[in-house]
Amino acid sequence: MLALTTLLRRLLVLITCLLSATVFIAGCANTTRATNPNDAETSSWTGRISLQVQSDPPQAFFAGFELRGTPVQGELMLNSPLGTSLAVLRWSPGEAVLLSSGKTQRFSSVDELIEKATGAAVPLPALFDWLGGKNTALNGWNADLSQQPEGKISASRTQPQPRTDLRIVLAQ
Repeated sequence: MLALTTLLRRLLVLITCLLSATVFIAGCANTTRATNPNDAETSSWTGRISLQVQSDPPQAFFAGFELRGTPVQGELMLNSPLGTSLAVLRWSPGEAVLLSSGKTQRFSSVDELIEKATGAAVPLPALFDWLGGKNTALNGWNADLSQQPEGKISASRTQPQPRTDLRIVLAQ
């Protein structure tokens, strides 16, 4: 399991180094909201995501993404700039699954899954709020939603260390 996670991180760093300029060429906002049969609001966003962790060694993650669902139940698909599937993260109460390189890893929570897949603890409920334009305050994180109407979001975590920078550009 550790080897797969390490392989996934190295693959993402390689893609970052080779194609990072391509990832952020253009971007506009696209948000779709739909109602599921249980009347719980679900959301869907598509775009590009950058996550940089100032760890030792530093980690950088750039990918196209499609995020669907809610913080409680959803799916995050990560793709290379060329459209190749890098990973699919799925979560529901009590279970989180990472599908990558033809292998499946199971985790007890979505928080554990995201930290293992990206190298950083990204706050999923706050991320959904930020994408929806709600500036949810979170200890250690500072979100900049000033360009959210144009489809650009950034957030930084300074505490606890290591510093983590998240950038999102939504697609049209």
